[in-house]
Amino acid sequence: MKKPVVVVTRKLPEAIETRMMELFEARLNPRDRSYAGREIAKLAADADVLVPTVTDRIDAKVIAALPERLRLIANFGVGVNHIDLAAAAKRGIVVTNTPDVLTEDTADLTIALLLAVPRRLSEGERLLRTGKWVGWSPTFMMGSRVSGKRLGIIGMGRIGQAVAKRARAFNMSIHYHNRKRVHVAAESLLEATYWADLDQMLAHMDFISINCPYTPETRHLLNERRLKLLQPHACIVNTARGEIIDEAALTRALAAKKIGGAGLDVYEHEPKVAAALRKLPNAVLAPHLGSATREGRIAMGEKVIINIRAFTDGHKPPDRVLPRE
Repeated sequence: MKKPVVVVTRKLPEAIETRMMELFEARLNPRDRSYAGREIAKLAADADVLVPTVTDRIDAKVIAALPERLRLIANFGVGVNHIDLAAAAKRGIVVTNTPDVLTEDTADLTIALLLAVPRRLSEGERLLRTGKWVGWSPTFMMGSRVSGKRLGIIGMGRIGQAVAKRARAFNMSIHYHNRKRVHVAAESLLEATYWADLDQMLAHMDFISINCPYTPETRHLLNERRLKLLQPHACIVNTARGEIIDEAALTRALAAKKIGGAGLDVYEHEPKVAAALRKLPNAVLAPHLGSATREGRIAMGEKVIINIRAFTDGHKPPDRVLPRE
């Protein structure tokens, strides 16, 4: 039987690309060049499957330009806010993603940022690398401990619960806000306190970890008003989506030392990061590394392959994403 034509928009791990070449007529991107929407549609002119990543904008215009034979968009990534799901559904195109394989990696990075911000690790490293460190002293670069502090988690799904589990090892007090209260067994296991009112939780926390999905409802969930509710020593960690925080308001709050610090792995306009934010000593900034482990990226690719094989074999792909009603 003829192999399906699969167009991949970015370079993937070697093991995944090799497997794709074995199973499909795969059109790869060895130079890892980022394509614009029209270029993507042109590349997919004779494709059966499109494999984009979170950096590709697959809007209604791109979807309208895709060939009639293309019936699957197998996204390499969990987030699908870069894909117009309604337009895809209207065209009869199925969309899949790669959930459940990035939980541990993202939770690990969340904790790394949570530790780095109050202990001023990024600030200290810059000082040492510039040759300005003059040696130890009793009051030099004092930070604050995390043990015994309150952690407020926004979004208590798989990643949020994995963060809570790790934070418990640091003797942190776990609090959370979620659209729905989690099962009592999970709440009991994590010794977590549920806050129905996000504003009230924010005002009482030492640390805030953002782990909710990005939706129209969560855009600028932490806006200027809510940032003002935080205590002056509070630290924010965001490994979810940059658009969930009003980045300009956050930058102003950090610069004015209205809050203690921030650890960010995602940004509102990435890859662009405002110079004002990059200059702040109380901001630890990572370049979207949440899923950047060899194991995680290979697991993502395996999910993509499973979804393609299931679909092309006439079965329902396991990770189908439906448009919001």
